Amino acid sequence: MKDLKKLFGYFGPYRRDLLLGAVLVLVETCFELFIPVLMADIIDVGVANHDVPFILHKGIQMGICAVLALATGLLYARFAARASYGFGANVREAEYEKVQNYSFSNLDHFETSSLVTRMTTDVTVLQNAVNGGLRPMVRGPSMLIMGIALSVWMNPRLALVFFLTTPVLAVILIFIVRRVAPMYGRLQRAVDRLNSVVEEGLTAIRAVKAFVRGEYEEEKFKQVNEDLMQTSQRTFHYAVLNLPAFQFTMYTATVFIMWFGGGMILENDLQVGDLTGFLSYVLQVMNSLMMISNVFLLLTRSLASARRIGEVLEESPDLVSAPDALREVLDGSIDFMDVSFKYKEDAQEYALSHVNLHIPAGQTIGIIGGTGSAKTTLVQLIPRLYDATEGAVFVGGRNVKAYDLETLRDAVGIVLQKNVLFSGTVRENLQWGDKQADDEALWEACRAACADEFLERMPKGLDSDLGQGGVNVSGGQKQRLCIARTLLKHPKVLIFDDSTSAVDTATEAKIRTSLSKLEGVTKIIIAQRITSVIHTDQIVILEDGRVHAIGTHQELLARDPIYQEIYASQMKGGDEDGAPAQR
Repeated sequence: MKDLKKLFGYFGPYRRDLLLGAVLVLVETCFELFIPVLMADIIDVGVANHDVPFILHKGIQMGICAVLALATGLLYARFAARASYGFGANVREAEYEKVQNYSFSNLDHFETSSLVTRMTTDVTVLQNAVNGGLRPMVRGPSMLIMGIALSVWMNPRLALVFFLTTPVLAVILIFIVRRVAPMYGRLQRAVDRLNSVVEEGLTAIRAVKAFVRGEYEEEKFKQVNEDLMQTSQRTFHYAVLNLPAFQFTMYTATVFIMWFGGGMILENDLQVGDLTGFLSYVLQVMNSLMMISNVFLLLTRSLASARRIGEVLEESPDLVSAPDALREVLDGSIDFMDVSFKYKEDAQEYALSHVNLHIPAGQTIGIIGGTGSAKTTLVQLIPRLYDATEGAVFVGGRNVKAYDLETLRDAVGIVLQKNVLFSGTVRENLQWGDKQADDEALWEACRAACADEFLERMPKGLDSDLGQGGVNVSGGQKQRLCIARTLLKHPKVLIFDDSTSAVDTATEAKIRTSLSKLEGVTKIIIAQRITSVIHTDQIVILEDGRVHAIGTHQELLARDPIYQEIYASQMKGGDEDGAPAQR
């Protein structure tokens, strides 16, 4: 319940609608409970005395009560819908905003599919609990209390039936809730797994088709789909037991009342109208108990979803700006001071170990190394996508932790290893770098990234639609658009994480020439190809997370065996071990 209480604050301005809905349900219940009293008078007075005017008078009163109950019910539906869907929108927005503030290490705690489920299915469960649960939550207890009170007022002896059946129903409800409660958590995790397979299959659909693995993916989906089906069946197998149990109890109570009530009528201790009205209260009280049981089941499922949503909202961002954070980066100088890093605290090995590196402002640095040498990890510490585990990283002469995060990341432009474009036009994607950029600025950035070559051939130019994830352009074109987008930020530090791997060497040379004209900008180029870094001011060789060597191309070629192997294999041809080929 603690998780539900925390989420209650997200009703915000919709609390008024929630309160009004509850009041309307209460009023509706009062009108409905008054009808059996009128019906009893019609039978005992009007019918017994053949008093047609009295019957008509009471009938009109019953009709008014029914119309008023209908009107209040319709108004309740309006306010309940506003409260539930407004609440759902607020929770989704809060979750999405929270995720946007996560660091990479926070995101490592959740799978993407799980976050999607928590923002959609889990929120929908809470919405349905409010929309479908508010009415029985208010109506059930109020109808139960008033129904029992009025039935005791009508005939205390017959009302004893309620005090005998209620404990039986309570025991059944407790049994069902205790069995179902843990199952709802497993049900939502099964939905997570299903979403994960669907997301992976659709994202990689081209690879699936290229390798003719459609049947394999179908089998994977079939397994998680059947797992979800079986989990749902087990869960709702127990959840639906409350209906037959309550019906059995209700009909048993009705039989006892008819039996004892009939005997009392024969003994002239009870009138037929009173028994009829009493039976109406029996049905209402039993229905109220049914509603209360359904509320408990809704709350049980809501608790599982509320707990999952709470985990997202309570996750504290690992990276936050200091209270007195700096809001200006003076220059693009970068220093790594004995930096070590590991992705998890309990990891046995460091991804980076004792890195010491000084990069003066305005220099162009190349970083090369084998796969898994932590090249990407190194540069992710500069804009604080992660924080160093040990040591410190400095930008512009100040520790990166001293900067406001937004300020630091605005000053550091990074073209990620995995090129990401968003649904929309070329213009909309480029304006991620500068939302105020006009056409002239956009075309200038495109020319620097050599993206103008293919954009000019597109019928709509900057207004061409890229499709979801940029499916309408090739890998090399994606890379060039990502470079142009980053250039529009006009950062003090530019990081290219193997961002020209899909570009031909001639185009790469043009891009490199354009970048060399940027003055006062520190450029870090991570690459697999020697040609991408051969003209840089310094080349850093990483090996197993450590700085193996630093120097210019000529210096490293003269003295470093690793660089010599790379150069020989790429520039002169080599054997399978990377050694220079014998002539």
